[in-house]
Amino acid sequence: MPQVCEAPAAVEPSRSKRRLAPFGFQLLLDLYDCKPGACDDLGLCYDFLEALVKVLKVEPQSPPFIFRTDGKRFPDKAGLSGWIPLVESGIQLHTLTPKDFISIDIYSCRQFDIEPLKAFVRSTFAPRRMDEQFLERGLDYNK
Repeated sequence: MPQVCEAPAAVEPSRSKRRLAPFGFQLLLDLYDCKPGACDDLGLCYDFLEALVKVLKVEPQSPPFIFRTDGKRFPDKAGLSGWIPLVESGIQLHTLTPKDFISIDIYSCRQFDIEPLKAFVRSTFAPRRMDEQFLERGLDYNK
């Protein structure tokens, strides 16, 4: 005897369609209580941006750019801001020396494994705490 199948319950339209790949992926890292001196070390931050490109396996469009904020004029904002443009997007780094705090934004239109990136960040800056957020960007780009 043939089996009778009931119609499935209503499914939301967004779930019934195959999900398209997002355009990009962004990893946001907030580093607290980094190793002493790291937030004001221009060479360390420059080398970090150059090396992170290799860990991420992307192509830089230029060497990193890093700027120092005048700690006398802006004592609560003293630190460095750096960026390296990538063919696949870009990486930003911002440090606040008074709090030994660093924020890092890694954005790429290619999917990437976040664990090696986090391990490299930890080994470079030795934060006592690292918070992370991972975002998928441009969810409707491939429609």
